[in-house]
Amino acid sequence: MIILFCLIITLLTVILIFASPKLSPIPYFPSNHHDIRIIIKALSLRENQTIIDLGAGDGMVIFKAAQEALINNLNTKFVAIDINPILVLIMNIRRIFHPNKKNITIIHGDMFSIDYKKFLTFNFSLPSEALAKEGLLTLYLYISPWLLEKTLSKIKQIPGKKNIVSYFYPIKSLKPHTHTNGIHNLYTYTV
Repeated sequence: MIILFCLIITLLTVILIFASPKLSPIPYFPSNHHDIRIIIKALSLRENQTIIDLGAGDGMVIFKAAQEALINNLNTKFVAIDINPILVLIMNIRRIFHPNKKNITIIHGDMFSIDYKKFLTFNFSLPSEALAKEGLLTLYLYISPWLLEKTLSKIKQIPGKKNIVSYFYPIKSLKPHTHTNGIHNLYTYTV
């Protein structure tokens, strides 16, 4: 009886966390695993690149991309950010067993209040034209369309050239560099 009670309380807690707009303002829908190859290709993995997944969910994209970077012997850094504590816990557990865990950082936080500069490997003392040439920051977005413009405003505050990969939803104020059809659409941008 006690075990059943604990299971019910646990289940209700998980439901509350996923239903709470404060703890999970964006519904959890993982990227379709059939599209993972085109997503990784769109991320254009390179040496000394930083890839940030905003609203990372269970981290599927980050962990697959980190595995690909390891196979290709790339020193690519990966940052997964999510506000949902259950999903962050899942990612932290997955990170423990990942062969490229040294290059993966998991952040529990709100993507609109994080200082992204502290995760980047760039030299911010470089002149702005040198930063623009580097273009070694890529952001992966699979978030609700009503938050894309707000997210773009936050991204534009980061110095230098940034590449954005948006899964499923286009960013309406930008012209995509590429548009790829998979199970769902994938759009790439440079800002």
